Amino acid sequence: MARGKLRIYLGSAPGVGKTYAMLSEAHRRTERGADCVVGFVEHHHRPRTEVMLHGLEQVPRKELDYRGGTFTEMDVDAILARAPRVVLVDELAHSNVPGSRNAKRWQDVEALLTAGIDVITTVNIQHLESLGDVVESITGVRQRETVPDEVVRRADQIELVDMSPQALRRRMAHGNIYKPDKVDAALSNYFRPGNLTALRELALLWVADRVDAYLTEYRSEHRVSTIWGSRERIVVGLTGGPEGRTLIRRAARLAEKGAGGEVLAVYISRSDGLTSASPKELAHQRILVEDLGGTFHQVVGDDIPVALLDFARGVNATQIVLGVSRRRSWQYILGPGVGATVARDSGPDLDVHLITHGEAGKGRGLPIARGARLSRTRLIGGWLTGVLGPVLLTLLLTVATPDVGLANDMLLFLALTVAAALLGGLLPALSSAAVGSLLLNWYFTPPVHTLTIADSQNIVAIVIFVGVALSVASVVDLAARRTHQAARLRAESEILSYLAGSVLRGETSLEALLERVRETFGMESVALLERTGETDPWTCAGSVGPRPASNPDDADVDVPVHDDMALSLRGRVLPAADRRVLAAFAAQAAVVLDRQRLRREADRAKELAEGNRIRTALLAAVSHDLRTPLAGIKAAVSSLRSDDVEWSEDDQAELLQAIEEGADRLDLLVGNLLDMSRLQTGTVTPILRETDLDEVVPMALVGVPEDSVELDIPETLPMVQVDRGLLERAVANVVENAVKYSPPEQKVLVSASAIADRVEVRVVDRGPGVPDEAKDRIFEPFQRYGDSPRGAGVGLGLAVARGFTEAIGGVLHAEDTPGGGLTMVLAVRIADERLPDRPDLPAVTTS
Repeated sequence: MARGKLRIYLGSAPGVGKTYAMLSEAHRRTERGADCVVGFVEHHHRPRTEVMLHGLEQVPRKELDYRGGTFTEMDVDAILARAPRVVLVDELAHSNVPGSRNAKRWQDVEALLTAGIDVITTVNIQHLESLGDVVESITGVRQRETVPDEVVRRADQIELVDMSPQALRRRMAHGNIYKPDKVDAALSNYFRPGNLTALRELALLWVADRVDAYLTEYRSEHRVSTIWGSRERIVVGLTGGPEGRTLIRRAARLAEKGAGGEVLAVYISRSDGLTSASPKELAHQRILVEDLGGTFHQVVGDDIPVALLDFARGVNATQIVLGVSRRRSWQYILGPGVGATVARDSGPDLDVHLITHGEAGKGRGLPIARGARLSRTRLIGGWLTGVLGPVLLTLLLTVATPDVGLANDMLLFLALTVAAALLGGLLPALSSAAVGSLLLNWYFTPPVHTLTIADSQNIVAIVIFVGVALSVASVVDLAARRTHQAARLRAESEILSYLAGSVLRGETSLEALLERVRETFGMESVALLERTGETDPWTCAGSVGPRPASNPDDADVDVPVHDDMALSLRGRVLPAADRRVLAAFAAQAAVVLDRQRLRREADRAKELAEGNRIRTALLAAVSHDLRTPLAGIKAAVSSLRSDDVEWSEDDQAELLQAIEEGADRLDLLVGNLLDMSRLQTGTVTPILRETDLDEVVPMALVGVPEDSVELDIPETLPMVQVDRGLLERAVANVVENAVKYSPPEQKVLVSASAIADRVEVRVVDRGPGVPDEAKDRIFEPFQRYGDSPRGAGVGLGLAVARGFTEAIGGVLHAEDTPGGGLTMVLAVRIADERLPDRPDLPAVTTS
């Protein structure tokens, strides 16, 4: 059964109209006779969206009981039984209620696609997993519900639903997205113009990258070699000379003039003995281009202009930036040079910029590169010179200039043989020597027009001619082969130098190394395969390019690293001479893979070391901080039980108070230690319910003096989705910490307010405050900032508070109090009114 097609409406922000666009598409398909049903669409009580559901068949939702509430989810089994052609599924990143078929809705969609059903769905840009940190830095809201990027990238169609920030805010103000009582808070927080603009740009860039990937895939599948100038890609040709920095900066300025411009610097390893590149200068240029947002590439090419143009067309470049030739004027008689050749052969779809620089005309350049592997043109020229050349020379000598002498005739034929050797190599030169010797014998050696040679001296002359011709041809061919070998060895050394440099720089990206292999050897795809045993199947440890090989036998080139690992390449069969460098790449890939795995093991070891550190600190806390209240309690009890001293009522009350305070301190310390142990072992299981803050926060203040805290919790606050017990413990720890560091004459202010989709509880003190560099450190276990006395606690209060806050889906961070002091901000999510006890709700309701 063929897999179904996936179409995604990707929204730049909540409320831009993804669901409306999806329903409009459903009506169009229904009118064309398509079997289209609604699997799950949430209209959020928006009238215009709700109207669009009329006329569409809806599969009944599945009811699930969870923690005393009843919820509805998409019924995947019912849809599979109905087997429609197309199904609408809203909110792809949604988390299903426990007890559903799958944990995530995108997994439900995968099941429908596998069954051959086409799916149309919606998702917002902020729910893509890779963009979570970016979105949080922009909006201040961490998205709890995400969908893997690969799920969205695999979609057959992605349509961006966009709207300008001003238009979206007008929709919000008119009540088309949220209820009127939430509009003001939303406009002043999540839906600020800056937030919406940043999200819009994020969505446009992501879709642009996806479109670019589609275009590259299409060009590869259809073997399109012409340039499609969909975006500005500027290739900078580097020679390793100091002018490269000027070229890179100029290319960066050109890229800035076009939206989405990209700079690709390429150094082509010379294969004909051109001026050697400076490895140090190339390293500086690599850093420069990467600092300017571009990429550095190094490829091997026997013909510099051809290799440069092939690379530019391969990456769909629109412009090439080259430096003006460094040759002197007289050197142009030897050839047009690389720049002129590239400009001549670039065609109408590729612009070439020749940039002036300070090194121009200083005489360190040589003519156009010619590879030691002779081109077809040179071979044809060599054979024509070696075969037709002697014939034409014979006609010239017999008709135009007869009787120049046999010695001069031999020298002319010898020059022709040398020319054939220089152009075409050994075989054309041998042919020229053979044909020339026969023509010399027939036309110029007495008796003429016969192969008989009358004079023995002429026999010696012809033999010497043939010997000299063969010797010259052999020497020329040997020199060409030695030049080719030397150039190839130098190219190999440059590649090996790059590998060594990557090791010294600590580059550990396996994909980047495989991509370098693919670029260097011009392959379609490269994969690093491994297996655990000789009879076990091969698995892919990393790959780049389309259709990577899944087995070494399926690859065009297979380089074994050892018995259970191999580097497999697809695209073309490489000559045996390339396998030495390829083996170095394969060995480096294995090293990089091992390094990545060692890093993961080091991270795990770091976690274990952190656990050991906490256990060590726990022992220190038990040995000192816990013994202090125990010693106070024991001393007070021993004093009360002493028969030698007659205690007054005031003294007895004071001793009893000391016992009570010591017990309270001991209870608090033990409670925090147990809480931290639960957090470290991951055994904290929150039970999320709709709760009023004015019921929880006052209960958290029981352990602090009444006159030390000022409470401001409005009754109009919306309900929050939290675990009451955990929230109470978190607030209590934060307030107790604030009271501890606040001056006695200053009260600690505890206030709350609703902002967008969350409620913030702010605990404000007027204590000494905490510098910015220490604000995160105070939340670490067993950390106490400042000059707090040793008996003030073990430094777990804030660590436990943050742990509990994050366990219920909230955020706890510290800010400076204006005028001095520290403000703790505890933010939790507002409960979704339509689902009273629903867990794992998204941070922002999407359309």
